[in-house]
Amino acid sequence: MSNTAIPPAQTEASKLSLPRVLGLRDVIGILIGSVIGSGIFIVPAAVAGQVPSPVLMMSVWFVGGILSFFGALAFSELGAAFPEAGGMYVYLRESYGTLIAFLFGWSLFLVIDSGAVATLAVAFSSNYLPYFLSLSPLAQKGVALLFIAVHVAINYYGVRWGALVQNIFMIIKFGAILAVTLVVFLFADGSTANFVTPEIGSFSPGLFASFGIALVASLWAYKGWESVTFSCGEMKNPGRNLPLGLLVGTLLVLFCYLITNLAYLYVAPTSEIAKSPTIAADAMRMAIGPIGGSMIAFVILFSIFGAAGAIVLTSPRVYFAMARDGLFFKKIAAVHPKYLTPHLSILILGLWSAILSVSGTFEQLLTYVIFGQWIFFGLTVGSVFILRRKQPALKRPYRTWGYPVTPFLFILCAFYISVNSLVYTFWNALAGLLVILAGIPAYIYWNSKRKGSG
Repeated sequence: MSNTAIPPAQTEASKLSLPRVLGLRDVIGILIGSVIGSGIFIVPAAVAGQVPSPVLMMSVWFVGGILSFFGALAFSELGAAFPEAGGMYVYLRESYGTLIAFLFGWSLFLVIDSGAVATLAVAFSSNYLPYFLSLSPLAQKGVALLFIAVHVAINYYGVRWGALVQNIFMIIKFGAILAVTLVVFLFADGSTANFVTPEIGSFSPGLFASFGIALVASLWAYKGWESVTFSCGEMKNPGRNLPLGLLVGTLLVLFCYLITNLAYLYVAPTSEIAKSPTIAADAMRMAIGPIGGSMIAFVILFSIFGAAGAIVLTSPRVYFAMARDGLFFKKIAAVHPKYLTPHLSILILGLWSAILSVSGTFEQLLTYVIFGQWIFFGLTVGSVFILRRKQPALKRPYRTWGYPVTPFLFILCAFYISVNSLVYTFWNALAGLLVILAGIPAYIYWNSKRKGSG
């Protein structure tokens, strides 16, 4: 399906294909598992700090969800047209060539997803597990490594196991968040007046800028829906299940985030939310006392575990696709003869994530690549325009709703976030760009080997 010349397979393991076993429920579970981590419990303070009006605060979360939905619309067309392992990597390859696609996969492996797994592992062991267990710093590192190893083991032995975990945690996450929201509304001494006061006030350039900064923060909490496309090569009926799963999943997350923020507003005005990085725990304490904080920590533990599992389930499919194109270590292209998983790709992600978690460098690295991430998002959605022109005869089981307006709005959003990062965090953005460009020598090396064996 690709227009890129691929070298012939060299081993029996590299001839095997990933089985198509993921259904619609799995797609939705993976998406929700990827998106809902700790963001909804932390980001509201940053949003409220920028927009003091509750109407604007809720608007930020709504617009962030709708923009994510617009991105999912475009990714649905691309995924249905190219139902292969690798997702974004494949779409970038087909639209812009192998260099841009490789740089995406390079940054995903080196920092974006490996750093995210390391961050979640350390947050699990150091920030939230101590609510229930007293751990020494050394023990915390050990738990973080065990956390990563468990996810690697689950996904090594079969994609169905990884998907089952996501389905279970999808139910737990949604049930827990809905229960927390219900408890707050039933038992907290809140006020619906917080939904409308203080008023928006007069519009100004400063207010518009603050809304934009708050929107960037909310989009960080929505991020993750794109990773479900990485597993497109293992979906049953991808022309139907990927678009439907993306659209249903993003709308469910939007609903979840809106009702959660309404619960926060019920117990505290925006000025108080802005001061509280633990607003979820504060809201539960106001509703049912000190045990509420521990309950929120328990919910966050589940959310973090599920989010990390979704990354380990999906991300290795990108490196697997790169290897099958001859643009990564050759052995990474292998499929386990018994479990039919990209087992070596899963192992290498787990190993690198473990190294980052122990080294403690991942947090700074992650701040570097935010700039690059949104460039790749914008380029990927731009692929809808490019491929409709380059490959007009390509079979498209699903076509982007609202085209060309919805993908264009998403591209504008991605451009705004990239420029915002460049202006306000110039040195971090520059460092992120250097991390991405450091992949060029690696690309030249693998590409030359690929051409030599072609």
